[in-house]
Parts: sequence; structure tokens; C-alpha cells
Amino acid sequence: MSIRKTSRTGTTALLLTVLLLLTIPSPLPAHDVPAEVVIHAFVKPDGNKLHFLLRLPLILLADMNLPQKGPGYLALGHIEPALKATIDEAAILIDLYEDGHLLTKNFGEARISRPSNKSFSSYTEALSHIAGPKLSEDTNVFWNQGFFDAHLVYPIDSDQSTFSVDLLTTFGVGNGLKTSVRFMPPDGSTRAYELVGGGERVNLDPRWHQAAWVFIKAGFFHILDGTDHLLFLLCLVIPLRRFRPLILVVTAFTVAHSVTLIMSAYELGPSGRWFPPLVESLIAASIVYMAIENVIGANLRRRWITALLFGLVHGFGFSFTLRETLQFAGSHLLVSLLSFNVGVELGQVLALTLVVPALVVLFRYVVAEKVGTIILSVLIVHTAWHWMSDRTNYLWQVGLPIPDVIFISTYMGWVVGLFLAAGLLWFWTGHRWRRPIAGTVRSKVVLPG
Repeated sequence: MSIRKTSRTGTTALLLTVLLLLTIPSPLPAHDVPAEVVIHAFVKPDGNKLHFLLRLPLILLADMNLPQKGPGYLALGHIEPALKATIDEAAILIDLYEDGHLLTKNFGEARISRPSNKSFSSYTEALSHIAGPKLSEDTNVFWNQGFFDAHLVYPIDSDQSTFSVDLLTTFGVGNGLKTSVRFMPPDGSTRAYELVGGGERVNLDPRWHQAAWVFIKAGFFHILDGTDHLLFLLCLVIPLRRFRPLILVVTAFTVAHSVTLIMSAYELGPSGRWFPPLVESLIAASIVYMAIENVIGANLRRRWITALLFGLVHGFGFSFTLRETLQFAGSHLLVSLLSFNVGVELGQVLALTLVVPALVVLFRYVVAEKVGTIILSVLIVHTAWHWMSDRTNYLWQVGLPIPDVIFISTYMGWVVGLFLAAGLLWFWTGHRWRRPIAGTVRSKVVLPG
């Protein structure tokens, strides 16, 4: 009895403790970081030095405890020791590499800038600003509303080396941290990068094999993450589980999406705001069509034609994802595009390696092929139909373009090209399937009388 009473007393005490903790207001974080913060940087190799100009929003340096005065203004007259410590911290948080070897900072200079300062719009202005006069001590800059600007110099072997950058921290912002890096090689060009988050080394002037590897990985993981592309692929192969027709269908799909992907990357495709939602709607519609065709009975001999036509649409869908990644291609755009396609094909091969044996086992031991095909196709139609409805509604919100003279002159070439391609394809396939098979004898019917 006493044990039960003790147990009840302990439970009551625990509940009271929990309630007390819930009623105590939780301490607010010392500094709220915005959902999106942008870092700006210039990387310029010059002779045996690498110049690195960096602009950090002060909100990211809240933990550095920069000296303050009054209601929260920075005490600029006493901030020099803290700035030197911040330079050293910045050199630790951001790694720079030459030919894969970590660079060590030689010296640096920093200053605080007003929120209205626009000097980082160009390398020359940013360099002049950091080398110029500092803000006077009586300038009021609130602790989280200005910028920390720094010029770091790294000794290098040659300005012709390969350089890379790695942001080791996201300052607690995660993917809300955007880093704008402009690399300025000795040839006078500028390559702009928009990096999201951190923790991954980025080659600023990649060799062809480095760019190829980046895009092979991008294509591989994109196809595995693209549920709509995988469902379309599944619809293609449900009735096809033999190696030879399967290769023909997948090859047709590959060739088609490669064509539109490359054309879009070279800005040869439509570019209106209406175009991406139109393509996404057509991708969903292609899945619906293929699934319905599986239910009512597909012409398997011509399935590669369907894969070819819809592959053109899916290629545009791939290109929308690829746009943000093309910044890592450097001067190897075509190599990167072909590598992306290689990655997509590797992902498709992996998916087919898993799906085809599973379908064979399903139709042999679990359910009859016809019934299983219908069940799987109906489930896919249900999912794709919702996608198509949602995407079509968004397309109507965006609005389709009015076919005026400019629109017609811009896209008439596409329309004519598609009609010619469709006509040639129809003529060639129709002629091919109408030819008699070698060795066959046509029977002659003799009417009585």
C-alpha cells in the first residue's frame, strides 16, 4: 500500500514539474537569423597571389560579440581587435584550395560597412572600398544591419592552377544561406556561382573530367528523385520485360530527352513563364496516357515511338532542373550536358534492374499478368491524374501566351519542325510495318463461280 502511495506521489510530482516547465517562458534566442542570408565573394588569382574579397552580413557574426554602444550600435572606435579576430575566423570558416591543396591565409584587411553600401557590385569597387578610408567612430551602424567586408590574400604557385572553395558552415541558416561567388581567372572573364548551403567543395574553374563527374552525379540522383520520370519509365516497361524491345524503348526515350535537354541548355527552346508549367502538365499527361494504354492494350511494336515523342517533353523537364547546375560546367557545357545524360541513363538502368525482375516475380507468382498490369496502371493513373490537375490549374493561373505576330514568328519554326518530324516518323513506321515479312506467302482467295 505504501509502495502504491509512493508511486502516486512520484507521478504527481513529475506531472507538476512538467507543468511548471511548460509555464516558464522559454528563453528567446539571443539573435534571430533571417530565413535567407546572402554572402558575396570575389576570387581572383593574380600572379603568385589569390585575392579573396568577402562580404558577410553582420547578422551572421552575432556570436563574435563585436563591441557595442548605446541601444545596439557598433563601437567603431574599439572594434579593430574584434575585426582582426573576425578575419581569422572567416579564414577558418571558408577554405580555398589550389589544385586540391588547402591554402593558408597570408594577411587580410577588414572593415564595417553601412547597409546602404553597394561596393560589392564589382571587384574593383569592392577592392577600392576595403582599401579606402574606414567609417568614422561616430557613425551609427546597428549590430545586425551592416556588413563585414574583408580582403584576404593567399600565396599560390600559379594563377593558372585549378581553384576551389568550400564553405564549412551555414551559420545556422542551412539552405537559407546563399553564397554569390564570382571567380575572375587571368583571361579576364567572370564566372558567377550561386551556392546554396555549404559543406561541399566547388571547383571554380573545373577541368572537363571534374565537370563531367559533377553532372554524372547530378543526372543519376535527379532521375532517382524524379518520381514522375520513374513512373513514366515504369509505364513503359510494365508490358515489356524482354531485353531487346526494352532496350529499343529506353534508347528512344534517351535520345529524345537528350535532344530537347541540349537544345534548352543552348537557349534554343521556348523561354516564357508559361513554358515550365506547360511542360510539367504534359509530363503528368504522358504518364496518364501510358497507363491508360497499358490497361486497354498497347501496341508494343510501336511503343518506342511513344517513348520518343514523350521523351522530347521529359527532356525539357530535365532542363529546368539542370539550369541551376549549369553554373558548375565552367567552359565545358557540352561535356556537362552529355555527362548529365549519362547520369540519367545510369539511374534508369539501376531502376530497371530493380523493377523488371520485380515485375517478373509479381506476374509469375502473385497475380496474373493482365490483372497485375491493370492494377498497377490504375494506381499510376490515380496519382498522375492528380498531378496533371494541380499542374494544369497552376498553368491556367500563369496564363498561356496570346498567339500574336511575335509569338508566331518566334515559335513557328518549332511547330513546323515538330509537324515535319511527326510526319516523317509516321511515314517511316507505317511503311516499315506494312512491309511483308521475308519468307511469307500471301494466300490468294478464289471466289466461287
